[in-house]
Amino acid sequence: MYTVQNLFDLSHTMAKEYLSSFTNPWQALSGIKELIIKLGTNLSKDEYEEISLNVWVHKSATVAPTAFIGAPAIIGKNSEIRHCAFIRGSVLVGENCVVGNSVEIKNALLFDNVQVPHFNYVGDSILGYRAHMGAGSITSNVKSDKTNVTILFEKTRIETGLKKMGAIIGDGVEIGCNSVLNPGTVIGKNSTIYPLSCVRGFIGENSIYKSSSSVIIKEIRE
Repeated sequence: MYTVQNLFDLSHTMAKEYLSSFTNPWQALSGIKELIIKLGTNLSKDEYEEISLNVWVHKSATVAPTAFIGAPAIIGKNSEIRHCAFIRGSVLVGENCVVGNSVEIKNALLFDNVQVPHFNYVGDSILGYRAHMGAGSITSNVKSDKTNVTILFEKTRIETGLKKMGAIIGDGVEIGCNSVLNPGTVIGKNSTIYPLSCVRGFIGENSIYKSSSSVIIKEIRE
């Protein structure tokens, strides 16, 4: 339930081949920098401009003059990087994405149509197709005791071997405003997280997360 294939439609990212080589998505986090450099050097110069060393921006994308994009990074077709966005590096932004005002991102993969529009922090994370983070919601990527991140799945702790891991957010997930996704959070496809939530562990697909003691399954209407 927490595998790459169960969480994502890989047709909506240029990291498809890379991600498909892993069973668990967090395994992909340590190689994002190298992936972006490899992808970037093969991008069409007719479509992408290398605005600085190892920073490639699609010619249809919009980048505010106050935004910062650190290397390596790729900004996809029709995406919008707004005022004071801070892309620290090792970030792949897909097509039709929004990275908004005062948003900070590092070491992350954003699938197509992802929106992180207002005061978000996204670190060491993967956001699936059409995922949306409400204003002020963040991924916390380091445990307070600085030990390796583990993932709680059905009362079992899965070792990631990573000191830094934020959240793995499946396709179509909605994160409510001012929510905190604790290190090692994995959220299945099409789930909704209520505003002001403090989330940890695995949340299954098509869920509505109200609190740790109140998670219900959405009614699927045909």
